[in-house]
Amino acid sequence: MTEPDHDCGFCPRLRSFILDNRKRHPGWHNGPVRTLYPREGLQAVELLIVGLAPGMRGANRTGRPFIGDHSGDLLYATLGAHGLASGSFEADTDDSLRLEKTAITNAVRCVPPENKPSGTEINTCRAFLSATISQMESLRAIITLGKISHHSTVRALGGKVSAHPFGHNAHTSIGGFELFSSYHCSRYNINTRRLTPNMFNAVFADVIRFLSRTQP
Repeated sequence: MTEPDHDCGFCPRLRSFILDNRKRHPGWHNGPVRTLYPREGLQAVELLIVGLAPGMRGANRTGRPFIGDHSGDLLYATLGAHGLASGSFEADTDDSLRLEKTAITNAVRCVPPENKPSGTEINTCRAFLSATISQMESLRAIITLGKISHHSTVRALGGKVSAHPFGHNAHTSIGGFELFSSYHCSRYNINTRRLTPNMFNAVFADVIRFLSRTQP
């Protein structure tokens, strides 16, 4: 099982938060956000991008990772610039967005209060991340956005965080994959200039070079 049920109750605090949001915003998705795949399906995925968790007014509203908030603006623009996505992305699921050999998911599939999942919630949801990765037969590279996402992915791959430390534009080999890390493309990081478009672009440029060198 790679995706939690829409009414998943594994994390009581997240479940309660989502139920409250369903009352306030009945037209929103308000549930675990599934992995976004290319139209060819998960077997076509060579690159997986792992974020932290759905944004309250972004993916929690639209039901698609990084769709609907400012973090998606930089992510999808960068994907498009590197040929990893085409079309435009909107809240409407009938938009023209198309991923190319790329999938996007989150370490925690449900929106957490104040964008801060607990350690227990991260550990619980890791089972879905592990299952997602294991189903991608063509996967070769993973980009983690932020330290929490990086640490959870390392653990999902059976590694030790101390052996694969987080760092912007760092990369490491683990579990048969090349793992690249980046600061999260959050609005806060962009506004404070901790992450610039050029810094983000550099991570994806390295990934493209890696994928080009290691064509199956």
